[in-house]
Amino acid sequence: MKALFIGGTGTISSGITKQLLEQGCELYLLNRGTRNDALPAGVNIIKADINDEAHVAKLIEHMTFDVVADFIAFEPAQLERDYRLFKDKTKQFMFISSASAYQTPLSDYRITEGTPLSNPLWEYSRNKIACEDYLMKQYREQGFPITIIRPSHTYDERSIPLGVHGRKGSWQVAKRMLENKPVIIHGDGTSLWTMTHNSDLAKGFIGLMGNIHAIGESVHITSDETVTWNQIHEIIADALGVKLNAFHVSSEFLAACSKEDYKGGLLGDKANSVVFDNSKLKRLVPEFVATTRLDQGIRQVVEYILAHPEHQKDDPEFDLWCDKVINALNIAVQTISE
Repeated sequence: MKALFIGGTGTISSGITKQLLEQGCELYLLNRGTRNDALPAGVNIIKADINDEAHVAKLIEHMTFDVVADFIAFEPAQLERDYRLFKDKTKQFMFISSASAYQTPLSDYRITEGTPLSNPLWEYSRNKIACEDYLMKQYREQGFPITIIRPSHTYDERSIPLGVHGRKGSWQVAKRMLENKPVIIHGDGTSLWTMTHNSDLAKGFIGLMGNIHAIGESVHITSDETVTWNQIHEIIADALGVKLNAFHVSSEFLAACSKEDYKGGLLGDKANSVVFDNSKLKRLVPEFVATTRLDQGIRQVVEYILAHPEHQKDDPEFDLWCDKVINALNIAVQTISE
């Protein structure tokens, strides 16, 4: 198989890149080359900015592919560019959308690919929906061979997966755990959530590549394991070898008093209970099974980050904000109870 990935070094795509190379795929990555140092041997690099359409068109002028996948498109205009570039150059075009595009709030916590797409709380999700609409139009009217992938919360060894963290990532939350500081958990921590290791997502993704039954289809790829946010934080604390000091705060309060996009990221996504039905994926890729249990995956993440200080990015601004939120609520409780 000959494939081209636009991007190829992110959380989702890096796991797919690794497994494809192990399977002998002729894989090309089109990116600006800023994160290619850690790529495994055997990958072919096309160094370019995908937004420079004329330059990219020249670079691929005499190339065709079995699969082209765009991992970094977020707006319809970017898919319009992709259509112009690849409409006659690939047997399958794969777009990475998002499970956050599903109906929010949900009418049923069980999500299938038939669940309506609607998210009035998060612009990111609405843009992904608009991208999907554009691609489906090209499939129906022009025969453009598209497959839409909807991942949910996917993680790799470089970052601890969490819901509430600052702009510099999740290390500061782990640091608060290590220092026995209270750690903010949105809501009461009992809402259901699904996290998927990127190596598991890669299995499903690769099974859809070159799959004639996936053309014109939308498919989500997630683990079948469902956990609560309290369990997620307990797993992280256990991996760090400490006792969790949990502090629950309503998602609405967090959204109201933060500069982060918690309205979208929490109210429009992680604050809602979700359980994914992967029946469609398993029909298309019968061998698919997610094998990385969350506690096993997070232990691997914690071990990796503790061994690689470059991933331990302090975030004093987020740390101070956590203290202010916790202090404000403690004062409110004390004031009311007096």
